[in-house]
Amino acid sequence: MTDVVFNPLLDLELKREVAVPPGLVWRAWTEPELLMKWFTPAPWRTTACEIDLRPGGKFRTVMEGPNGERNDSTGCFLAVEPERRLVFTDALGPGFRPTGGGFMTATVTIEPAAGGTLYTAVALHKDEAAKKQHEEMGFHHGWSAALDQLVALVKGL
Repeated sequence: MTDVVFNPLLDLELKREVAVPPGLVWRAWTEPELLMKWFTPAPWRTTACEIDLRPGGKFRTVMEGPNGERNDSTGCFLAVEPERRLVFTDALGPGFRPTGGGFMTATVTIEPAAGGTLYTAVALHKDEAAKKQHEEMGFHHGWSAALDQLVALVKGL
């Protein structure tokens, strides 16, 4: 899979250097027991996670909110480049089976940097309305808070 071309009309991006090694960021994204501890910004929690780390493999998370809200999302990985990049979507399920819906495709890039890791997350949307919906859901705050939680977690490993 080629690199994603960012379209500011359709896409959202979080790019930050974090003071943890790339290998630990990779582990946090690819080990279900670690991902469940940081993936959803508090006070939400990730209560279940399944990862089949290969193209076409399942990526499922269950997120639960403080008032009983529940979001069960199943998608698949499109690309897996160990310790460098993950691409996943909810538009396709395991084995690349169409789901009939889907909200986004995401790319997480992990690059070595002088201070640790240059972390880039890009969320691709089908149209401007979907991008706006994701922004209004709190993409920038939520993904940034989740990244802070990831950093705090892996510093303790």
